[in-house]
Amino acid sequence: MRITKRTNIAVRLLMYCAAHPDRLVTKAEIADACNISENHLAQVINQLSQLNYLSTLRGRNGGMTLARPADQIRIGSVFRHVEGNLPLAECFADADNTCPLTDACRLRLALQDAAEVFYASLDMITLDALVCDNHQLLQILQPVACVR
Repeated sequence: MRITKRTNIAVRLLMYCAAHPDRLVTKAEIADACNISENHLAQVINQLSQLNYLSTLRGRNGGMTLARPADQIRIGSVFRHVEGNLPLAECFADADNTCPLTDACRLRLALQDAAEVFYASLDMITLDALVCDNHQLLQILQPVACVR
């Protein structure tokens, strides 16, 4: 299974926010620390805000923070919400499916079962579990000091 760029960005963004629970973080610092374009990041911030994973504050002193505690954010849920209903294979896409085997194909059911197991395994992981006591990750996610 391949994860979309949007989901990858979403998880990095949430991990950064979880690593800095005591303050608002900015789009620019996340983009820098996580090697993400600010344009892509803005789209994901908007989506995660609408999904109630992030609280955002606009303006000069604005930024974002987690909308709920990191131990209440399940990674499987994040993946499901951000990935949406992306088809796993052509046979899952109603409009674009040209496969003549769809009605008799057992692989489709096997792929569907595998996806459910994949998401179920991610449901056991919280955002907190990815960040808590992960000293190497916390070191990487430290904001870079500006030199003036």
